[in-house]
Amino acid sequence: MKISLCNEVLGNMPFSEQCEFSAGLGYRGLEIAPSTLGEDPIKLSRKERRNIRSAADQAGIVISGLHWLLVGPEGLSITSLDRKVRQTTSDYITGLIELCGDLGGTYLVHGSPAQRRLPDDPTEAEQARNSAMELFHEIATTAESAAVTYCIEPLAQPASNFINSVEEAARIVDQVGSPNMKTMLDCRAALLSEKETPQQLISTWLPRGYLAHIHFNDTNRRGPGQGATKFLPILSTLLKYDYSGWIGLEPFVYEPDGPSTAAFISGYLKGLLEALARN
Repeated sequence: MKISLCNEVLGNMPFSEQCEFSAGLGYRGLEIAPSTLGEDPIKLSRKERRNIRSAADQAGIVISGLHWLLVGPEGLSITSLDRKVRQTTSDYITGLIELCGDLGGTYLVHGSPAQRRLPDDPTEAEQARNSAMELFHEIATTAESAAVTYCIEPLAQPASNFINSVEEAARIVDQVGSPNMKTMLDCRAALLSEKETPQQLISTWLPRGYLAHIHFNDTNRRGPGQGATKFLPILSTLLKYDYSGWIGLEPFVYEPDGPSTAAFISGYLKGLLEALARN
């Protein structure tokens, strides 16, 4: 298993410093929120992309993947019934997939609950689902060309009213039918919305090839070890099924600050992994 830090935790720290700081804490990767790279990250030049990747290489860390995909620009939506919005969103996601490949990342995590809401009207909601499915088919083709995995992230109500469980995401993966379209497990979302524990979900879906990524976060929106969630059983289950992918550490609340949070949760995960290794 490989541990990656979601880079927005480090706030306004210059990217090269993010890389050096994270590598010093023992992280193997940075999971990038594209908006942290600039106002319009898909317009980054080839040289700028090379410089970002070089900064990671020089620090001895890799860019593992991208998340928080559709935070900006405003107006994006995979469920919009407006064809112009839909096309703009498709073009933007295509650009992010290409960016991920250029930076050396291997996966993208599609969360973005506000940009996938379904209308209240049942007929319009069905049309919106169909629009999203068309888009997922297009995305899968682009992901195959870029040799990256596109992960649909189940999120809890009320933030999202579309794709609230791993089972729902797995049905979409089946319908798309691409080896580059998968789902993933976000621990906070699972604990808030699923009937099964994260361990049970891993046991069900990881051996069947659906889970390509994991996010560790507590239900209190802080990082692993900063709340009531027990992560040792989750790690143990991942080891049981020989999970060799990335675990992205994704707190949303940083107390007392981002760098201190990054240091604490790194140490906590290291301690758990050492305990498992001894046993």
